[in-house]
Amino acid sequence: MTSQWDASKYLTTSNVKEMKLKIGNDEFAVKVRNLSWSKKNQLVSQCIKWDSSGNTSFDGDSYVKECLKYMIVEAPWGPTTEVFLTQISSEFGAALEALVPKAFSQSQISVEEIKKDFGAS
Repeated sequence: MTSQWDASKYLTTSNVKEMKLKIGNDEFAVKVRNLSWSKKNQLVSQCIKWDSSGNTSFDGDSYVKECLKYMIVEAPWGPTTEVFLTQISSEFGAALEALVPKAFSQSQISVEEIKKDFGAS
């Protein structure tokens, strides 16, 4: 008996989740939305710069800021803006950065594993 494939297991939802952040003795909540695969790729692409020789560089600072501005939908400080993010301390920035997915993380499944699973060689 074959079970029906459930795509909903692999879709991000528009649901917002509350995350607790702790900085020193302070603890506060922020409401964060999911970052879809497509939105993450869009932000990564925006932060890659090409020079006239065809070399690329990645602006990690912009990537983290753009992710935070998109992801944080409610916070005690109000809107998460460029100005706000340029004024926060390193400790506070590190706590917020922990919310952001890595820009270039390794896939958990290798191409070889996918081929093997589907009987390809």
